[in-house]
Amino acid sequence: MYDVAIVGCGVIGAATAYALARYDAKVVVLEAENDVATGTTKANSAILHAGYDPKPGTKMARLNVEGVALAAEICEALDVPRKACGSLVVAFTEAELPTLQTLLAQGQASGVPGLQLLGGAEARALEPNLSAEAVGALYAPTAAIVSPWDYALAMAEVAVKNGVTLCRNTRVTGIEKTVAGWALETTGGAVSARYIVNAAGLGAEALHNLVAPHRFTTQPNRGEYDLLDKSEGARVNHVVFQCPTAAGKGVLVAPTVHGNCIVGPTAEPVAGEDTATTAAGITALEAAAKKSIPSVNLRATIRSFAGVRANTDDPDFIIETAVPGFIDLAGIRSPGLSAAPAIGLEAVRLLQENGFAAPKKAYFDNTRRVTRFAALPPAEKAALAAKKPAYGRVICRCETVTEGEILDAIHTPIPPVSVDGVKRRTGAGMGRCQGGFCGPRVLELLAKESGLPPEKIPQDKAGSNILLGQTKQGKGE
Repeated sequence: MYDVAIVGCGVIGAATAYALARYDAKVVVLEAENDVATGTTKANSAILHAGYDPKPGTKMARLNVEGVALAAEICEALDVPRKACGSLVVAFTEAELPTLQTLLAQGQASGVPGLQLLGGAEARALEPNLSAEAVGALYAPTAAIVSPWDYALAMAEVAVKNGVTLCRNTRVTGIEKTVAGWALETTGGAVSARYIVNAAGLGAEALHNLVAPHRFTTQPNRGEYDLLDKSEGARVNHVVFQCPTAAGKGVLVAPTVHGNCIVGPTAEPVAGEDTATTAAGITALEAAAKKSIPSVNLRATIRSFAGVRANTDDPDFIIETAVPGFIDLAGIRSPGLSAAPAIGLEAVRLLQENGFAAPKKAYFDNTRRVTRFAALPPAEKAALAAKKPAYGRVICRCETVTEGEILDAIHTPIPPVSVDGVKRRTGAGMGRCQGGFCGPRVLELLAKESGLPPEKIPQDKAGSNILLGQTKQGKGE
């Protein structure tokens, strides 16, 4: 029997596993998909928000501010790409200026450091490509950008390295109360645990309803994005927001830690996990982006994508004991990525209130290092390639990702099982050609290292197979 079963391994489940890995307890993470961070965590704005947007006194406000401070420490320790670029919330009319005052007051009440109100000229001095229509802005120097999937993966990898069990392709289908705790029925077999943490994202409502009276209703909300080529990577220096509305924080234009520019998201209610992109959605977000940064070149789009947020009818995060021994971490929409490590600590606190009494371990290995060949100085590249020739073979030409980096990823504590899993870990396939050149070679390496036939290697989630079979000559067809 496990002490704690965490259901879901997006950034919230990963952060909870990371927090619990410091304790002398048996912890299992049950993830329905074939990899971690394949839902909302991989398809969002990649922003660590400063914390001025949530209403003071809410869980969102407190955990946002706590979470971004923890994120800086975690990203440094676990070698996760992060850049403290700051953000601007821009007003384009005099009527919007009171919104900036409100956000300033909220941020100050929540303890957000360094907030400043700027005039239009001051904002353009920081962001030269900002629209001439801008009349003011709220500057938040503590906002940052991050690689969201690598952030979640890093915390999950360290958790596994410290004894947490990760079960992929393991969807929870039923839960029953037992004398000792809980019996979970899953697609991977039966699992017993004394406590359950519900970090199931879009599935959190259904999981909650298996054990407790109905408490909240999820309304999935789709946000569409454009990812622009690195030729647009210097178009903005900060995350540029428009004044928020009831629909959310609105369309942003922001740099990414990989050197691209991202535009989005839209906000549209959808049914389930509908991540389709639409002509109407992309047209709307591109018009909004031009309002902020008129010179942004949207013809440089290399990928359009969408993510679905787990909005609920509760305006705050739902972080509470649903029934004794069952903890809900639900309704974690923006600023969920920012708040994630603080939410993980909150989950531990609630478990302790429910009787979890495991002591902290005497030793916790909080280290992780990733070789990023393209970022190394020339002398280090030459030395590494001489020592390990695989680093001298470039697989992804767009991003200069080598065979050595891909092999490293395949042999990590949570190895990829798909071509996109390699992309999330190494960047192979993230560039201008979007895997058109390197995809077949990545598939070949995955098949060779895993011992699986090439037709068993998916593009991303289970069932997204690339090859359909083998010819008599043994070649994929």
